[in-house]
Amino acid sequence: MTETHLPIELKDFEDKLNRLIGKFRDMKNANESLRIQQETLVQEKAQLLEQTTLARTRVEALITRLKALEHGS
Repeated sequence: MTETHLPIELKDFEDKLNRLIGKFRDMKNANESLRIQQETLVQEKAQLLEQTTLARTRVEALITRLKALEHGS
């Protein structure tokens, strides 16, 4: 039986199913894109936390040195 001989209800069902499959593929692709974006953001956050910790350590060391100079004068 060819497509032209399918009952209208079956053709409508086939069309709906094809649209659903298309939406599924779109959502799957969007989900993968979001997963990659999340991984990138997690890595960036880790780098920023590391930089913040390093900066804090340096600032604390500078404050300690300044206090030592202040008391040494």
